[in-house]
Amino acid sequence: MTTAPAEFAIVPSSRPRTTAERAAALDRLSFGVEFTDHMARATWTVDGGWHGHRVEGFAPLELSPAASVFHYGQEIFEGLKAYRHADGSAWAFRPEANARRFQASARRLAMPELPVEDFLASIRALVETDLEWVPATAGASLYLRPFMVATEPFLGVRPSHRYEYLVIASPVGPYFVNGFQPVSIWVAEDFHRAGPGGTGNAKFGGNYAASLLPQQTAYARGFDQVCFLDAGTASNLEELGGMNVFVVGADGVVRTPALTGTILEGVTRSSILTLLADQGTPVEECDIPLKGLLAGIRDGSVSEVFACGTAAVITPIGRLAGESFDVTVGDGAAGPVTERLFTQLTDIQFGHAQDPHGWMQPLV
Repeated sequence: MTTAPAEFAIVPSSRPRTTAERAAALDRLSFGVEFTDHMARATWTVDGGWHGHRVEGFAPLELSPAASVFHYGQEIFEGLKAYRHADGSAWAFRPEANARRFQASARRLAMPELPVEDFLASIRALVETDLEWVPATAGASLYLRPFMVATEPFLGVRPSHRYEYLVIASPVGPYFVNGFQPVSIWVAEDFHRAGPGGTGNAKFGGNYAASLLPQQTAYARGFDQVCFLDAGTASNLEELGGMNVFVVGADGVVRTPALTGTILEGVTRSSILTLLADQGTPVEECDIPLKGLLAGIRDGSVSEVFACGTAAVITPIGRLAGESFDVTVGDGAAGPVTERLFTQLTDIQFGHAQDPHGWMQPLV
């Protein structure tokens, strides 16, 4: 049963950027560095529930040093984008899926669930207020970051009695500097992102913090990203630091690790599975042993490997390495399945192709 969304009151920023300042920011697009003039916000308290829905000027938060988030890590977040279409309108890709995942993350972290309707209303209100920040440059978008933090000043170990929900926005170019080009992956065999019964299927900062040291090691070795193995056997692929992974066989079968509770259920991952089903491509959600993957890459029975997520959409993997192996996938270039899926998804997102599943939702 759906309810009417909360109305987000608009409180204009007292210090918006000038037209020239905004234009300069949109000319130097990177990822998550520039931020728009406003943010959406709402508060939850144990006595009052959700209230104070508003859009206000982007500004620092005032929090007590005793705020629960600093001590017990109660925080969750999401990531999605607003896409500029040719007629000037702005659209979101499957935002209701992000809203539901935000609720699932909240449940796992013992936090209050924001109604789906309010999540969607917050996105619309912010994008409408900062519409001029949605880039019109090819391949660029407005990255939206909804998040919730525990703000009660209390050092007891229990769920907070107060939370702040916010949405900030950042105009972005490609996540990887070189755009749609193969990346190199270091396989972490001595660190794990999450374990059974943990928080692996929640979009929660602790999972990402756990990935930073292995990621730093990968960078130091000259690799672009790190891939984790399962904590139970240390033998099966799970996911990258922030992306799901797919393997394309020379036999035409596409495989991806099954969702067992330790892997984040990506919106892009789900969409790729649907596109593959539309095309009649056989798909298996299953264990992908590293040993078998390496053998398949070497003998040619694995033709492509790619990663996917909101930020980068789809990224071909050209090289996979670890302490005792270093292999090139195919000829090291993006393969035809990876390229086709990337084009299909981005054409839908930017309004260049039909949207048979109704994934795109108008914001403004």
